[in-house]
Amino acid sequence: MRARQRELGVPEAFEWLADAAPALRARVEAADLPVDERPLIVLDPHHPVPPQPLPDGVTLRVLTADDPALPKALALPRLAFAEPSTAVGLAGPAELSAAAEELAADGTVEVWSGPRSARNKALIAALAPDGTPLAAGHYHPAGGTTEIVGVGTLPTARREGLAAAITAALAVHARNHGVLTVFLADAEDTVARILHVWGFGLRTSPF
Repeated sequence: MRARQRELGVPEAFEWLADAAPALRARVEAADLPVDERPLIVLDPHHPVPPQPLPDGVTLRVLTADDPALPKALALPRLAFAEPSTAVGLAGPAELSAAAEELAADGTVEVWSGPRSARNKALIAALAPDGTPLAAGHYHPAGGTTEIVGVGTLPTARREGLAAAITAALAVHARNHGVLTVFLADAEDTVARILHVWGFGLRTSPF
């Protein structure tokens, strides 16, 4: 697996749940990879998740493979994670358009929207009145369990509650489609406090 990661030029990293694979940590450490423990936040299956308010004119939409907003929604996390924290940043619609063009050119959009790849995925975006994705996130269920991942907000659109709205919508969507266990990992302290109100409880898992 590490050889394949090097071939693809992606970080050499593994994620796992300590309770599910207790012997894996020793093997990872023996391979000279660092181990970090990250908070694992699991939603109480009986706790309701309230919808979160949106700015005027902003709507939520589950994006399909042929949705015109899909390329920008897929590009959005690249900009969001390049400017970490919840502070308003510099990247905006122009940078998002450029990043979306890159993903379309390198085949990322085609791969993601292909019938095999898109199966059992759900991607939700918060859209401005002109259709520009301002925030997005997704989940990939397996065996009644899923992690909410890739939740990010366009840096110029932060501090509007968009990430919270996306997270809540993904949790509700997953529940409505038969997912019993919904969790997130490595949320910031401020985000974790909000999620705790919704019924997410903390556990610890090494990554």
